[in-house]
Amino acid sequence: MGYSERLLGGAVGALNAGGRILSRVGLKYPSLQRESLNDVARRRTKLDDFGDWAFDQALARLLESRLTTLGRISVRELVVSLLENLLYMERERKEVPAVVDETIVAPTFIIGLPRTGTTLLHGLISVDPANRVPRTWEVMYPSRFPGTPEGMEQARRLTATRLGWANRLAPQFRKIHPIAPDLPQECIAITAQVFMSIQFHTTHDVPSYEDWFERDSQALGYAFHRRLLQHLQIRRRGGRWVLKAPGHLFALDALLAEYPDAKIIQTHRDPLRVMASMASHATVLRRAFSNHADPEQIAADWSRRWSDALVSFLAVRDRNDDRRFLDIAYDDIESRPLEVVDRIYRFLHWPLTEQARSAMQRFLDANPKNKHGVHRYSLAEYGLSSEDERVRYADYCKRFDIAVQADL
Repeated sequence: MGYSERLLGGAVGALNAGGRILSRVGLKYPSLQRESLNDVARRRTKLDDFGDWAFDQALARLLESRLTTLGRISVRELVVSLLENLLYMERERKEVPAVVDETIVAPTFIIGLPRTGTTLLHGLISVDPANRVPRTWEVMYPSRFPGTPEGMEQARRLTATRLGWANRLAPQFRKIHPIAPDLPQECIAITAQVFMSIQFHTTHDVPSYEDWFERDSQALGYAFHRRLLQHLQIRRRGGRWVLKAPGHLFALDALLAEYPDAKIIQTHRDPLRVMASMASHATVLRRAFSNHADPEQIAADWSRRWSDALVSFLAVRDRNDDRRFLDIAYDDIESRPLEVVDRIYRFLHWPLTEQARSAMQRFLDANPKNKHGVHRYSLAEYGLSSEDERVRYADYCKRFDIAVQADL
């Protein structure tokens, strides 16, 4: 850790300590009252129509978070920015009513447990000019700026600034998951804009919200997902939509109800490796923002949640036509990524041009494994038992013929 990171860490620690002192005398700063957040968003945008999205219950549960002072500041700014997006999108919908007539045809979703190669696969497929993915900058600012080259550049610059702060607050995160304005963005950042996403419990300690979220139908999140794609599509035309998020494991029913012509690429990896990596990922994010960031508690909580989500996902999959699903092994993504892409394109009946293949090879050359440093982890350091995890995921491993490695 460099000097600037140590200095920032000390400042964050002092800020959070001060917040704990205030909390003991009944003061919490800053305010997370719903109307206060609404007022800030309205004042900043000079707009007042959030649209007809019924997100009140989701937001109320989210604001029950147990947070550090920095966490309260970050949640307040995040919620306000999402409310601003809703205001700007509603304005655009009124100014460009044709947005609601945009058709999203046969999107492809890459879905798997976390740390199973979904990000690499999404990045590879995204460089084919015939494909369309949501870029980080346009998910962060879907309607705030005009859909002109100048407006898009404004969105990129502001996104780079926000991501720069994220890297400072969680400097280890870039070793785990690359972030940049023009990289493809996960769908959890889309559904988060109506406060329906596993994103929140990943970065903050909100178990009551997550419990509710997993019981909900999630129809709201996927209805908004389609709307945002419509906004992106009318602003910047492209080809075939390719989307991804491990979080879709929690909501296959809702996804297929919204996109009945969707195709699903499911990625698979030794779950013992997945859970160790996931625990490290979640702990790195949680530590900056929550008062409760016990690595063992985080690991146990998420291992149970992902296991339950996987069981539910596969039950829904079994009720649907298996020909719309393709299974891909993580080891193949790692060792022969272009062969995997060939297989996916054949499954989707897409032509793979030499232009696309060359772009994919350049992407691989520019993004070698461990580009930002080695991400080290083990089950033991997060209090997870190899034997317990083998039992938990035994049926999944048997079904997809996944080899479980020695103790990690």
